[in-house]
Amino acid sequence: MASKKEILRKIKIVLTQNFETEEEAFNFFDKNKDGKLSKREIITLLKAAGINGFLRGIVSKKLIEAYDENGDDKVNWKEFKKAIKKM
Repeated sequence: MASKKEILRKIKIVLTQNFETEEEAFNFFDKNKDGKLSKREIITLLKAAGINGFLRGIVSKKLIEAYDENGDDKVNWKEFKKAIKKM
């Protein structure tokens, strides 16, 4: 099973190699353009990062728990920027 460090590294690689800015990456994965990443949208990001299908659901839940500061079960732009800085 992939470690937390390895998963975060894979996410960072996807974001830095495929997008010019963090905001561009956020907007790409925010499919419904509501300004927040839902669990489903985070799963899409994890899939792009090559995270195993079994782990995607678990990791997306953990990422939301770790970075959702306002308790809406989503990651907004402000929370996303903080998460990226921690990577």
